[in-house]
Amino acid sequence: MRLGELKILAEQGFGDMVKAVVDVERGLVALDAELHSDLEALLLESGSAQKTLWGINLYPDIDGEDRIEFDSMINVRPSQKNRSRGVEDEGLRRRIVDCVTRWIRG
Repeated sequence: MRLGELKILAEQGFGDMVKAVVDVERGLVALDAELHSDLEALLLESGSAQKTLWGINLYPDIDGEDRIEFDSMINVRPSQKNRSRGVEDEGLRRRIVDCVTRWIRG
């Protein structure tokens, strides 16, 4: 997806942001729903495992990795040692950034 397309999605939805869910194992990014849980359900239906899905927000008008906000209720997973809405594991955050970078091109 081109960055311009992401900006259009943001404008049509929340104004400056697009919700996304990343499957870090399959390298997939689901975009543009009112709730992260809707995107999570879509990926689960397509064969993703819940433990590999992480919710983020994308801000197309912000450059670089700062465009990604790690904040979603679907990220609260005490069983995976993630007790907040963020993504606490630095290695996992890096995998999410890498996946988003592959899918969103300037």
